[in-house]
Amino acid sequence: QVQLVESGGGLVQPGGSLRLSCAVSGTVVGINFMGWYRQAPGKERELVGTAISGGSTNYADPVKGRFTIFRDNAKNTVYLQMNSLEPGDTAVYYCNAEIMKWYGESYRNYWGQGTQVTVSS
Repeated sequence: QVQLVESGGGLVQPGGSLRLSCAVSGTVVGINFMGWYRQAPGKERELVGTAISGGSTNYADPVKGRFTIFRDNAKNTVYLQMNSLEPGDTAVYYCNAEIMKWYGESYRNYWGQGTQVTVSS
């Protein structure tokens, strides 16, 4: 059984930093797309950024220059380094990945359980 296990959320002051992690739990044979989304209260889920195995990344404009996504492929883990946090970054952050569980199977989309990030004085 494959799961995405998130950690690293919490309460931080404006201007502070947090590092989120998302680890793939279970046996898999391939991970392609990995990324992060977030959802604030009363808002739709929105893209934060994505990364592929080749190292290419992209970011939504509100976080560009402040957030960084990087992957440790050997550990099947993706990280979201969040710097210069702002109150507008407050949201539940969700990890997302496309995973091949076994040879010959197609990639399927998985979501983490979500981790709360609160930026407040």
